[in-house]
Amino acid sequence: MLAITCPGQGSQTPGFLAPWLELPGVSDRLHWLSTVAGIDLETHGTTSDEETIKDTAVAQPLIVAAGLLSLLALFEHPADGFRVVGAGAGHSVGEITAATAAGVISAEQAMVLVRERGRSMARAATVTPTGMSAVLGGDPDEVLDTITAQGLTPANVNGAGQVVAAGTLEQLAAFADAPPAKARVMPLKVAGAFHTEHMAPAVDDLARLARAVSTHDARVPLVSNVDGSVIHSGTEVLRRIVSQVSNPVRWDLCMETMRDLGVTGIIEIPPAGALTGLAKRGLKGVEVLALKTPDDLDAAHRMVREHGSSRQASEPTWRLVTAPVKGTVGVGGAQPGSAVSAGDVVATVSSLRDTLEVRAGHAGTVVEWLVEDGDPVSPGQPVLRLHPQGGLA
Repeated sequence: MLAITCPGQGSQTPGFLAPWLELPGVSDRLHWLSTVAGIDLETHGTTSDEETIKDTAVAQPLIVAAGLLSLLALFEHPADGFRVVGAGAGHSVGEITAATAAGVISAEQAMVLVRERGRSMARAATVTPTGMSAVLGGDPDEVLDTITAQGLTPANVNGAGQVVAAGTLEQLAAFADAPPAKARVMPLKVAGAFHTEHMAPAVDDLARLARAVSTHDARVPLVSNVDGSVIHSGTEVLRRIVSQVSNPVRWDLCMETMRDLGVTGIIEIPPAGALTGLAKRGLKGVEVLALKTPDDLDAAHRMVREHGSSRQASEPTWRLVTAPVKGTVGVGGAQPGSAVSAGDVVATVSSLRDTLEVRAGHAGTVVEWLVEDGDPVSPGQPVLRLHPQGGLA
C-alpha cells in the first residue's frame, strides 16, 4: 500500500521551489495559486531568504502550493492518484494539502484557507511571546511529564524519539535549564506556540471561514493528526483542520495507523525531508522517498507502480462506515432496514488508549453489519454498509 505524506511548517528552505518551476506549466499554475492567495509565491519559493519564508503568513501558503504542484507532476490526472494511493496524511498545515489532494476541497479553497490560517496564527502569536522547542531522545513518558510539569504543551508528538514542546518563552527557558534525562532540547525558529491554547483566536477566524466552504468526501482515506483516525467524511476532515490549529499534532499515532493499514511505501511531497526522517526511524521496513526535486520523479513513479493499489476511482467508499482506529468494536443498535442520519453514532471502537465513537458520514439505510460485537478491527476497516438516503432499491 502506498501513502502520500505532506509536510508542515518548518520544512521550507530558501529556493526549494526553483527546480519545480522548470517543468512545463508549473510556473503558470503557481501564478494562479499566488493570485488566489494574494502572495507572490514564486518569489518566496525561489529567491526569498530564510527569514522571509519563516514568516507564518508566507510559509504556510508556500508549503501547500508546493505540495499541490508536485502532485501534478507525480500524477498526470488526480484520478490516477485516487486509484493507487491507499492513504494520505499531512503534518499540521500539510493536512490542507492532503485534503485538497484527496478531493475534499478545491485548490482555490485551500489557498484561501491556508492564507487566512497563516495570517490568523501570526496575529495570535503576537499576543504573548511564545515559542517551541524540539526535544530529542529521553524516556518518552518522562519527556511528556517534564513538559507538562513546566506548564508547556506537547504540541507535536512526532514519534521516533521526537516531541515538540510549546508555550511562553519563560516556560521554555525554564524547561531548557532542567531538561528530561538523556534528552536534548533545541529551540525552533518559529513565531509562536502553534497547536496550543495560544492559537485559540485563529481557530475562531478559521471556523467562520469554514462554515462557507463546501466539501466532498475524501477519495483517498485520510489519516488525521488528531488521533490517527482514518477519515472519509469531508465535513469531518474540515472540522478537524480547523480545531487542529490549537490542539497537538499526534504524528506518532498517524504512523501507527499507517503501519496498521499495511502501508509498504511512503512518498513525502515537497518541501520533503522531515517526515521521511521520522518514517525511517518509526516505520522500519517501509520504503520511503523524499520527493525534493523533479530529479526524484523517476524513483517516485517506480514506487507508485510497486506499492500502489488498484482501487477503482469510482469505488463508492462513502457508502461504508469504517473504523477510525485499531481496537475492539462495539456494535450499535442500528438494524438492517433502519435509517440513520449523517453524524449518528452507530458503533464504538475501544483501544488501550480510549473509546471512540464511530459516526455515519452520510444519511442512509442500513444494509448490513460487516462485523460482530467484540470483533477486533483495524483503522479504515468497513464495519457497516449503508445504502444512500432514499431507501433500498
